Amino acid sequence: QEQLVESGGGLVQPGGSLRLSCLASGFNLDYYGVGWFRQAPGKEREPVSCISTGDQSTVYSDSVKGRFTITRDNARKTVYLQMNSVNPEDTYVYYCATVFNIGVYSGTCKPTNDYWGQGTQVTVSS
Repeated sequence: QEQLVESGGGLVQPGGSLRLSCLASGFNLDYYGVGWFRQAPGKEREPVSCISTGDQSTVYSDSVKGRFTITRDNARKTVYLQMNSVNPEDTYVYYCATVFNIGVYSGTCKPTNDYWGQGTQVTVSS
């Protein structure tokens, strides 16, 4: 089955860290840029970060720049989002999805809508 599966979400205290993983199965992730998006109930999904294939260029939203780091391990078919110095405003469901490389190179995380994960909840609370 071709899919993306997120893991690593949970409850974390303000100022803490969390690492999300996005595992691809059934298709070759090497061909795609990959992005992380987040959504709160009743709100639009927003881009967080994305990474291209090849040179692994990255893009970050202003709200997470300097705190979150996106990386990819093609051998493991996995993209990671390291979240540091989290705060309650980072409480969302986080999704990974394939994105256009050309978007990453132009500074945007535009989903291809080929693959989306099911989401993982991140809650930042004391």
